[in-house]
Amino acid sequence: MDNIAGVLKDAPLFGGISENEAENMLACLGARKQSFEKDAYILKIGDRPESIGLMLSGSALIVQEDFWGNRNILIKVTPPDIFSETYACSPGALMSYDVVAESRCDVLWLNVNRILTTCPTACSYHSRIIRNLLSQIASKNLRLNEKITHVGQRSTRSKILSFLSSEAQKHNNREFDIAYNRQQLADYLSVERSALSAELSRLRDEGVIDFKKNHFVLQ
Repeated sequence: MDNIAGVLKDAPLFGGISENEAENMLACLGARKQSFEKDAYILKIGDRPESIGLMLSGSALIVQEDFWGNRNILIKVTPPDIFSETYACSPGALMSYDVVAESRCDVLWLNVNRILTTCPTACSYHSRIIRNLLSQIASKNLRLNEKITHVGQRSTRSKILSFLSSEAQKHNNREFDIAYNRQQLADYLSVERSALSAELSRLRDEGVIDFKKNHFVLQ
């Protein structure tokens, strides 16, 4: 399949598997490529996914939206991230969130049953992808726990500082770019955009942070 060799090489799901082995596995895993335009729903609440999505290009947001339209961003998905793995591994489970294309994107779907059922030869790289999948599920849970830590703070200011501190630690630098625009960051932290913008301005006036768009510096 075209345009995916580079993504497979960098994808944690295929970690420890050579490029040739990964490409040879695609037919075994029932791989199929699908494209989505910006703002298209890749998956919707109530869907029963049977495949894991591997992001090849573009980006998507994993979003929960309540009856009144209030939006909560859980995670942003970019290449070579995977998504829907938890639901695909839980037969019959209904999606509790939407996956929405933030930009035009390409997704490689991998049939989860073919991942979890080893081939007759029990090849080493098939066993490896199963271990990698478990590692990816654990990593996703850690990212969600991190979000809970930020959202669990009592004030908008505390939520912002918790998030920015975490980002600085990830980048090992007090200067970094974040993945979200202002509205997305507000949705991620579960605060009003106006309150977020006002608190960011106060923090800048106090000399705690500086920023321009999605670029931040902790003072």
